[in-house]
Amino acid sequence: MRDIMGKYLLKRILHGVFSVIVVVAIVMVMVYSMLDRNLVFSNDATYSRQASNAKITYSYTKWEQYGYLDYVTYQEWLLAMAESGEIDEETRAAAVAFGRKPENDTEIVAEYIQKFTDYYESQGYTITRLNAVMNGRKAVTGGQQALFAAKDLPLTNRIWKYFTNLVFFDNIHTVEGIEDSERGLTFTWFDPAYNGEKFSPAIIGNGTLHKYLFYVDDKFPFVHQNFATINLGTSYTVNNGVDVFETMNKSQGSYVLTTMTFPTGLVEDSADDLHSATYQAGSRELNPVYAARFTDDYTNVTTIKRGMSKLGYSFVIGILSVIMAYVLGLPIGLLMARNKEKLIDKIGTIYIIFLIAVPSLAYIFLFKGIGGSVFGLPTFFDMESSSKLMFILPIVSLALPSVANLMKWMRRYMIDQMNSDYVKFARSSGLTEGEIFSKHIMKNAVIPIVHGIPGSILGAMTGAIITERVYTVPGAGNLLTEAINKYDNAVIVGVVLFYAILSVLSVILGDILMAMVDPRISFSTKDR
Repeated sequence: MRDIMGKYLLKRILHGVFSVIVVVAIVMVMVYSMLDRNLVFSNDATYSRQASNAKITYSYTKWEQYGYLDYVTYQEWLLAMAESGEIDEETRAAAVAFGRKPENDTEIVAEYIQKFTDYYESQGYTITRLNAVMNGRKAVTGGQQALFAAKDLPLTNRIWKYFTNLVFFDNIHTVEGIEDSERGLTFTWFDPAYNGEKFSPAIIGNGTLHKYLFYVDDKFPFVHQNFATINLGTSYTVNNGVDVFETMNKSQGSYVLTTMTFPTGLVEDSADDLHSATYQAGSRELNPVYAARFTDDYTNVTTIKRGMSKLGYSFVIGILSVIMAYVLGLPIGLLMARNKEKLIDKIGTIYIIFLIAVPSLAYIFLFKGIGGSVFGLPTFFDMESSSKLMFILPIVSLALPSVANLMKWMRRYMIDQMNSDYVKFARSSGLTEGEIFSKHIMKNAVIPIVHGIPGSILGAMTGAIITERVYTVPGAGNLLTEAINKYDNAVIVGVVLFYAILSVLSVILGDILMAMVDPRISFSTKDR
């Protein structure tokens, strides 16, 4: 026998990775090619306030941020030329102010506009010049002249860039503005975030994006890192300027204030998380608040909040509902099979039919009404509340259809096994009904069901759209629909990638679990 489990897993993982790439690529094609790019401005209040030429230039600026195109203004090109030393500052100043119309350009302006045009047209860009929109002798609001080059980004390049930038590894050469002699890593047993008074090992960087690359604290999982970070894409409407992964994992709710000693020795009540500090060049010079708190430009910090993250709420509710479903569904399905056509089987069948026939939204509202009026349970989620009772109704509502589904399939698999030839042979061999059920029927019937366990557990992290909306749970279930409604392309692609990875993992883990339960399923084959 030759063990090929490793080869099997490698093959499944490679197939899974390929599937994830294909799914994300299809979504990116749909988002960036099939949808009107003007839809990204549907919820943009700033766009609606723009007028004339300013609206056009604002559109191109946003399309560049959203990943549709590369956009370069004439002024940016001249500045880059001056910074690289190709032209001096005096020439740049003389060439930058182009006229309201081409005939108003000076000789040097016309010369450099021609150079700008020739250079970017040779690179495949389209040059756009917007003449000033005048009202008499004065330009109307937003009607100032504009000159820029733009080129749509090929989808292949966009997909490649997305996956190659998926994981960012921090290093001491990441940020600019720090002398090379000052760049490096420092290990300490006493974390400065605790004013050097608490034993807490940490690795601190200078020249890195994050100040703390590794650190230890008293919060699970105790050892934390900022060395490798996942970049699913930056949101522009759902959570403006924040990465999708951080959006899903960032704590929510009110601030948790603690008495904190900042690096300068300033003591005050604050919710700042010093371990999240990232570099902002020149921040202390521009902001006296930063200067009073920090000794370097690692001043950009997140805050500690009372509630869990979107992913946290969805996973807690989801995993408890999965446990509830299996604890109730499998035993009841077993009892229905053992008591076929009897009272418990008929009651269980009625319940299954009810859950199948009634729309999910209807029974969720039904149980919400019953739970609130009869049992006095909270019907809305409140992140500021310390009561755990608010979890009950969302968990129960989410578990009930899974209970019915498990009851149905457990009953079916049990009855199929009860009618098998090996069961008749076991009875003729003198085995009791209890032995037949526990050692043979139940073991074989549960094999197809265990394949779905990893998927149910991992699926808890994706959230439940309807349940979370009805009970106002601040979870991840609503994130994808919210992104679609707001045309937030980065969030759409990022969430799809997250869901696709979970789906692949659930299939692989399901196969492994089935092989562990059923000895007839093997990753081995005989040499021929």
